[in-house]
Amino acid sequence: MTPQEARAQFNYLMTLCIRKEESFGPLALAFIKDHDLDQLGLSAEEQFNLYMATADSFAPEPKRYNQKLECLQRAQQLLHGTQFSDPGLAQYLGQEIQKASAELEIYNEALKPHRGPSRAQAQDRQQIIVETDLPEYFLGIAQRRAAEYYQNKFRLPKESKIAQHFGGPPRKFDPDNPIIQKEFPGACAPFMSARTSAFHMMLPFDLKISRTPADPLDAGVRIFYGKMGYSFPLRYEMGKLCSYHDGQVLDIARDDPHLLFISFSPVKEPELKLPDSPSSSETPPEIALPLAFLEHTGSLGPYLQVSCNFKVWFDAAVVSLLIQGAPDLNEYGLQGGAGLMTRSYASDKVHSYVESFSQPWQEGLSFNFVNLHLQLLPGTQTAFVPCNTPIFSVYPVLSRQTYKFETRQEVEQATGKPR
Repeated sequence: MTPQEARAQFNYLMTLCIRKEESFGPLALAFIKDHDLDQLGLSAEEQFNLYMATADSFAPEPKRYNQKLECLQRAQQLLHGTQFSDPGLAQYLGQEIQKASAELEIYNEALKPHRGPSRAQAQDRQQIIVETDLPEYFLGIAQRRAAEYYQNKFRLPKESKIAQHFGGPPRKFDPDNPIIQKEFPGACAPFMSARTSAFHMMLPFDLKISRTPADPLDAGVRIFYGKMGYSFPLRYEMGKLCSYHDGQVLDIARDDPHLLFISFSPVKEPELKLPDSPSSSETPPEIALPLAFLEHTGSLGPYLQVSCNFKVWFDAAVVSLLIQGAPDLNEYGLQGGAGLMTRSYASDKVHSYVESFSQPWQEGLSFNFVNLHLQLLPGTQTAFVPCNTPIFSVYPVLSRQTYKFETRQEVEQATGKPR
């Protein structure tokens, strides 16, 4: 940028400021950050005006005060070299810096409260122990892929990050101005935390669920009849739909709305080390794994249950596990069932429970399996989920017995003082 272009940009910015345009703050901060104002030839008075106007345009939120403080401090450094130098203005600047610093300190203290020893002791990290055939994938590769997926999907562009700092004057309808666009999902901390802080379950191959048999994926297909309250596994024989168990031919039309076809692709995750197939097997490893998943796939009414053989152990007296469809699953035409694992449940054979408590580390722990329960969205005929896309999320939560909800008035009455 030449000095002439810089002065033209400065005049344009100050015009936006005078007109109280919402785009002034983002444009001014970007101009300040991207250029050396001294090298551009702007006078001390021009720089002072720009810094003061930018500081004044920040949203009145403590988390924006780092940027505001920087502008105020730069203006304070410039003041004595300008024709505006005045004890009253210098005092005002000093007071504004003190005020912003104090409010920022209060904000930081509230954001990261110091916990006493008793609370730290009560909040010891809980162990969640996993048994799985693919620990390298589910506990390592999959979590990295999930982080990459959400960062790539919701990462804010530079302009939007800058726009986050400004509340702006009374707004005008201007939906096509990218300078002021800041209301993206990635800017919402709880929204992003639900995605980046969770433990995500996904598959190292593509998944397809459809109401028609057309174009299944290459690694195999399973067929189910499923409606609320009833489901049954099927297969094709001689062009007829038959019972998966005994081959009995069933009178089910090919376009029956309760039919569900689930298929997988070969493994597509390049970092997943697959065991070699036995020499007698003609099935390559990249096909054998999804076939094993398909073999253990079941149904629960209209839901398809993909079993990952992912067993978790946890202290049910302290923590429960919330299992639900990943936040963005609906974008792929699916909805996921949700469940809360609170303890072991007696749906298995007795000997399984005897084996499950034979080791010293298992004492006092509950166990359960994380399965993927998937249903097509209403009106959706086909859903396709690419390899390494988060499908289900696991959220450890406090056991219901370890907390209670109280009103603020009840707490103040119990402690004898306002909080």
